[in-house]
Amino acid sequence: MYQAFMESLKGINSIPVTPFDAEGRIDYPVFAEVLEHLIACGIPTIYPCGNTGEFYSLTLDEAKELVSFTVRQIGGRAKVIAGVGYDARTAGELALHAEQEGADGIMVHQPVHPFLLDRGLVAYYQLVARSTRLPLILYVRSENVTAEALREVSGEPNIIGVKYAINHLPSFAKAVRLIGDDLVWICGTAEMWAPFFYAAGAVGFTSGLVNVDANRSQRMLNALRASNYEEAMALWDEIRPFEELREANRSGNNVSVVKEAMAQLGRLNAYVRPPIAELLPDEKKRVTEVLVGWGLLNHGTE
Repeated sequence: MYQAFMESLKGINSIPVTPFDAEGRIDYPVFAEVLEHLIACGIPTIYPCGNTGEFYSLTLDEAKELVSFTVRQIGGRAKVIAGVGYDARTAGELALHAEQEGADGIMVHQPVHPFLLDRGLVAYYQLVARSTRLPLILYVRSENVTAEALREVSGEPNIIGVKYAINHLPSFAKAVRLIGDDLVWICGTAEMWAPFFYAAGAVGFTSGLVNVDANRSQRMLNALRASNYEEAMALWDEIRPFEELREANRSGNNVSVVKEAMAQLGRLNAYVRPPIAELLPDEKKRVTEVLVGWGLLNHGTE
C-alpha cells in the first residue's frame, strides 16, 4: 500500500528553513522561494515543520498554516511530509490536519516530555499512527528508543520508516538487522553521518544543507548509491566544516548556520526565533569562509 511512498524516501529528505520577517512573522513569499529552490534541485521529499524549520518555535496554528502552504506551493511535484509533535493528542490533530490538506506523509517528532519510557513512547507512536491514514516516519533521537520498541511499533501498518538521529552506529545496525526492510531507514543526522549510516543499512539521509547547496548533497547520495566511498568521503571532507559549525554549542547553531549562509547568499534574512539565536560575528565569518571555499561566495563578500 505504501511501497511507492517508501521508495521516495530512499534518497535526500530535505528539511526547509522557515523564514521570518523583522516582526517575527512567517515570511511566506520567501518560503515559497525556498520551496521552489528545492524543487528546482530535484529534491523528492520536503518536510515542513522539521527541526531545521524550527517546529518547536511555531504556534500550532502556524504549523498548520505552514503545512497547508507547502502542499499548495509544491502542487504534487514532490512528496510533502509534515512534521508533528507535542503531546499525543496534539500530534494526532496536526497529523489529521496534514492529511486533510493533502500532505503525503507524517514525520513524528520525538516528544519533548522530560520523562520518557520505552513502553510509553511505543504507546505515543501508536496513538499518533491511529489518528491518520497517512504513512508515518518516526524521528528517533533518544537512546531510550530501543530496537525492540521499534520492532513493536513497526506492527502498525502505516508506520513505514525511521529517521534515526542517534549517532551510535551499533544501536542503529542492531535495529536494522532486527527489523529489516519492513521499515525505510533514514540517517537523521544529515551528511555528516550519512556515509557511516549508509554502510550500516540506511537508504537515505535528511539534509538542511540542501537549503544552501543541494549539489554537494546530491553528489554524496550518488557516490553512496554507487558504493564509491572514496568519493563520498571526499565530499564529507568538504561538507564537514559547515556541519561542525551547525553542531557547535550542543547543536544550538544548527538552524542559525543554515539561515546565515542563505542570508550571505542573498536568499533570505537570518532571523530566528528564541530559544535559538543568530550567530555571533566570528561565527558569521566562519560561515563566509566555508561559502568562499565552496565557490558559492566571492572573497570579501559580506
